Amino acid sequence: MQILLITSGQPSLNPRLVKEADALSSAGHDVKVLYAYRNEWGTKFDEALLKSRKWKAIRVGGAPKQNRATYFLSRLIHKLATIGAKKVSIPFFAETAIARASFMLTKAAIKHQADLYIAHNLGALPAAVRAAAYHLKPCGFDAEDFHRNEVSNDPNSFDVRLKTYIEQKYFPKANYLTASSPQITAAYQALFPSKDILTILNVFNQTSAINTAKTGPTSAVKLFWFSQTIGTRRGIEEVIKALNILPPGNFELHLLGDFQYQTSKEYFEKLVSPNLYPLHFHPPVAPDELITFSAQFDIGLALEPSFCKNNDIALTNKIFTYLQAGLAVIASNTTAQCSLLTTHPEFGYLYETGNTQSLSKALLHYAKNRGQLDQAKQASLTLAGTKLNWETEQVKFLTLIQQTSTF
Repeated sequence: MQILLITSGQPSLNPRLVKEADALSSAGHDVKVLYAYRNEWGTKFDEALLKSRKWKAIRVGGAPKQNRATYFLSRLIHKLATIGAKKVSIPFFAETAIARASFMLTKAAIKHQADLYIAHNLGALPAAVRAAAYHLKPCGFDAEDFHRNEVSNDPNSFDVRLKTYIEQKYFPKANYLTASSPQITAAYQALFPSKDILTILNVFNQTSAINTAKTGPTSAVKLFWFSQTIGTRRGIEEVIKALNILPPGNFELHLLGDFQYQTSKEYFEKLVSPNLYPLHFHPPVAPDELITFSAQFDIGLALEPSFCKNNDIALTNKIFTYLQAGLAVIASNTTAQCSLLTTHPEFGYLYETGNTQSLSKALLHYAKNRGQLDQAKQASLTLAGTKLNWETEQVKFLTLIQQTSTF
C-alpha cells in the first residue's frame, strides 16, 4: 500500500511521525513523507536521519538556504492569510493561515497518488483531507496535542478560534483519529462523539542504551530536562526556585535544547543562587541519540506548568524518553501525568504544580533516599521493557491502518 504522511514540521522535530513511518515501512508499505522547514538544527539532523530510513521524505515550501524564493513566498502568503483571517474572515483564510507551508503542502499532496493519507499537525490536516478527497482515498489524523487549546484557553483568542475552525471542519472528514494521551482522546471524543479515537502513547522503541548504574551515596544527583526549546512557561524557573532553597552540593541541573527567541543562558543563570549547584546547558542532539544521551542522568524532570488545557492533558515524549533511558521521574501533577504516575507510582514522584515547596520536597526525597532513587530507575526500565514501549503501541497503530485500508 502507498502511504503519504504529511507534516507542517520536520522529521527530526516530530519523532512520532518518524516512528509511524518506520513502522509502516517495516510492515511492507511504500511510504513517503511531505514536510516543511522549521529550523536549522532540525535540518542538520534531518540529513542524517533520512539517510538511515527506508522511506522517502520530500521538503515542501523551501528553506532559508535552499529554494529561498519559494520559502519567502510561502512566508508572504502565510503572513497575508493570517492578517486576512484576523481582520476579515477565519473561514476564508484558515487553510492558508494555519501554518507557513500549509498552502504548498496541499498542492504537493494532491500531486501524490496514495492509498492512504496521514496528517501530523493541524497545518497538514487540510492537505491530507483534500488530497484524499481528490483521489477518493481514506485519510487519518494524529492529534499529538489538544490543538485548539495548546496556546491558550481563551475562546476569544485568535489561535484558539483558528484551530477550532480547522478541527471542526476537517476532523469529521478523517477516516480515523489517533491521540497521544487518554485525556486528549477523551477531550476530542466529547467534541466529536461520532468518531472512534484511538490512543497511541508517545513511547519509544526498546533500547539497550539504558541507565543501570546505581547512584552514589554522596555524589550529586543529576537532574535532566529537555525540549526542542529552552524557554519560559516550561517549568524551568520553578525547578531553579526549588533548588535554590535546598542545601548545596546535592544536585546538578542539566538542560538540553535550543534557546527561545529573547531568552538566553544568562537569563536562567541569573535565577540560580550562587554556589548552590551547577547549571549545565546542552545543545540539541539527534533524535536517535536522545535516549542514549539521557541515560547518563539520574532524574528526568517533567515540569509541565498547566498553562493551558493541552499542557494539562498531554503526555509528552519527554516522560517516556526518561523511562526508556532508565531515569526516575519527578513530574508536575497535571491531569495526564497524575493519571500515569497514579497507575505506575513506582517510577516517579509527583509534586504540586506551581508549589516550590512541593517540588523541593520531591527533589530532597530522592537526594536523601538513594536506594529508592535506584528502585525508581529500575522501575522505569521494567515498564519501558514490558508495557510502555513502541513495540507494544505500534501493534495498535498497524492494526488501525489495516482496518482503514478497507474503507
